[in-house]
Amino acid sequence: MSELASLPLFHRIAGQNVLVLGEGPAAAPKRRLVERAGGIVIDDQQRAVDEGVRIAFIAFEDAKACEVAAINCRCAGMLVNVVDRPDLCDFTTPSILDRDPVLVAIGTNGASAGLAKHVRLRLERILPQTLGRLAKALFAARPALRERYPDGSARRRAIDSALGEGGVLDPFNERSHERVEEWSSGSLEVETPPTGIFAFDLSSADPDNLTIRQARLLGEADAVCCDGAVPAAMLSRARADAERRICDPARCRTINRPDPRSSSAACPKADPVNANELTVVLRWRPSD
Repeated sequence: MSELASLPLFHRIAGQNVLVLGEGPAAAPKRRLVERAGGIVIDDQQRAVDEGVRIAFIAFEDAKACEVAAINCRCAGMLVNVVDRPDLCDFTTPSILDRDPVLVAIGTNGASAGLAKHVRLRLERILPQTLGRLAKALFAARPALRERYPDGSARRRAIDSALGEGGVLDPFNERSHERVEEWSSGSLEVETPPTGIFAFDLSSADPDNLTIRQARLLGEADAVCCDGAVPAAMLSRARADAERRICDPARCRTINRPDPRSSSAACPKADPVNANELTVVLRWRPSD
């Protein structure tokens, strides 16, 4: 898989002390961010050390003062963010799109806050204001979904199918939240999510060359079986928690080939663990 420059995490700080050092236009946004997330801002570094504070924002105007404070806070076990100094940061703060409880965080690893902001502004126009209501409705529907789909894989696949582009609960449809209860109870007729084994040949390392169907299957697969040196960029399009398997070409056999882009296949190392599993076999066949 392709490497991440940073590990994106959502950190809960409600009711916790957070150290913010500095004054003026650089420090003020950090104070507001901490307070918006329910944290308690303190500005005494020694107190933060004594109380075991875990997060520190440093926004001194003097560069040397920032370096010294960053070293001291880090030695005390804090994760440190120094404003406009990505080389001194343990973490950076993203541009945030809020559709409570849905949060979309756009980061550039400190390269350009302006770029992150404009990506967020573009997404603001695309994502409906009702997206948070959809999330809350799905949370409320969890007991009904567990009862209807006792098997975890089947439940996840039903959710994937409903939330997919054009699905009954498409997140980009501002009225999807209104259909969750009816959908979770089984009253709505929906497309049966795919299961079984699907295989397709890859001749390009560019994920954009995947067909729409291939990209959807790869993104929903429970297991991905690799035949050959499948490029990391392709594997990055699979679910992070999908099982990765190595295919043995000598033991795999194709059952049928419904079209030249995709085929059902049987692979001893890719057989689904149950009837509700979806396995995708990626066969790396680069063109000469």
